[in-house]
Amino acid sequence: MITKYIILFFYFSILFLIGYFASKRIKSTKDYYVGGKKLNFWVVAFSARATGESAWLLLGLTGLGAMVGVSAFWVVLGEVIGVTVSWFFMAEKFKKLTDKYDSITIPDYLVSRFKSKTNTLRIVAATALSLFVIIYVSAQIDATGTAFESFLGWNYFTGAIIGFLIVLAYIFSGGFVAVAWSDLFQGLVMLLGLVALPVVAYYSISSEVSITQELIKLDPSFLNIWGEGGFNLINVFTIFGFLCIGLGFMGSPQLFVRFMSIKDTSEIKKGRWVAIVFTIITDSSAVLIGVFGRYLLTSIDADPETILGNGAQNVLPLLVEKIMPLTLIGIYIAAVLSAIMSTIDSLLVVASSAISRDFYQQIFKPNKTEKQFANISRLITFLLAVFALMIAMIVAITTPERTIFWFVIFGWSGIAATFCPTIILSLFWDKFNEKGAIASMITGFLSVPLFKFGFASLDSIGIYFEKLGELGPSFVLAIIVGVIVSLVSVKKDTEKILD
Repeated sequence: MITKYIILFFYFSILFLIGYFASKRIKSTKDYYVGGKKLNFWVVAFSARATGESAWLLLGLTGLGAMVGVSAFWVVLGEVIGVTVSWFFMAEKFKKLTDKYDSITIPDYLVSRFKSKTNTLRIVAATALSLFVIIYVSAQIDATGTAFESFLGWNYFTGAIIGFLIVLAYIFSGGFVAVAWSDLFQGLVMLLGLVALPVVAYYSISSEVSITQELIKLDPSFLNIWGEGGFNLINVFTIFGFLCIGLGFMGSPQLFVRFMSIKDTSEIKKGRWVAIVFTIITDSSAVLIGVFGRYLLTSIDADPETILGNGAQNVLPLLVEKIMPLTLIGIYIAAVLSAIMSTIDSLLVVASSAISRDFYQQIFKPNKTEKQFANISRLITFLLAVFALMIAMIVAITTPERTIFWFVIFGWSGIAATFCPTIILSLFWDKFNEKGAIASMITGFLSVPLFKFGFASLDSIGIYFEKLGELGPSFVLAIIVGVIVSLVSVKKDTEKILD
């Protein structure tokens, strides 16, 4: 046990050093929120991927792989498509426009893009961002408690609070610079840990054993790419739901703020391949960890969730304990915490910027000095984090059957459905206007809980919406509403001019 604590001590020491040195570079709100727009492609690519994956990758996707087998690779495909589209087709255009408008937040960009004359757009964007970010952060804090509980045997609530305080300490001082550089470090830890584990697991299995035959004995559908029951309508909806997870990479603020922070578009061309390869390797490794963990940790007659936890989300820590040397277990604790904390820190900076800059500075107190805003930003970051911690504790107490995978996906879907359709239309459709953007964001924001809790509970058809998930239909509906409202409002404006 002492070895684990020594490794964790060094890991957290590195994070605190990053926060300390980053704090020396914070001289303005631009530095605090987008690193002064001076970051290189390695930092941005690793930061974007570490933030985009979160606890969902190491605990959620590994658990999904253990539960459903190779059909979890549909999630990998969806993510790779989403990352590819964002880096190849959206990043450069977005970077050029945000530099042109001198934007340092997503609401900044939207207000400038639509030449907004009121604060309505900024208020809607900042409100939606703040609310869903708090939900997303609370899901990550929940995962922190689970990680400490699984690896170190700590009380869940103690682990969640300790992890929360650690993240807050280095983000509080260094802002986005600390976040980005710590994400590079944490992304490397995640990458190495994820790649090594399935390799060691594979070679720990006797060469005389047919892994495929043994997996089929455990679950006849485990190696069927279509899932249990083969190709049928329910599984088609499930697969579309898995693929739609990748939609969140096409405009989510916590990811696209990285494109604002990069030095120039030439760095984007270099970073795209880093991001795509990182996604393919880490996501595929996560599914394989679940597959090998199912074989090595369960038996034919056993319920996998009884052994591996809700949604099999403990498969990674249990597999590490079984096959890895003691000295490396601490590294895996650090890898899991890396995935979690790299997302929490990014989300808190994004949410803090939405409130402090887009509400407080731009609307109410535009004459405050840069130093005053920096202090206000830190205070708001702290308050948001405390609020997210409270939600995580409440959910843990009231919903013990929750799984990390779907808890995280709900927050992810809320942010993505609210912003991705609007960002996509703003980049590629000249007729898209402010009224359409507001309507699209409100539609996406409201549709996520509607599809999650409303349509999924309907008789006969509810099962299809449950399998499809909330992001896909919310995303499509937000785009449709944005297009319709833009066209109708333009037509009305034209008629007024003619009259």
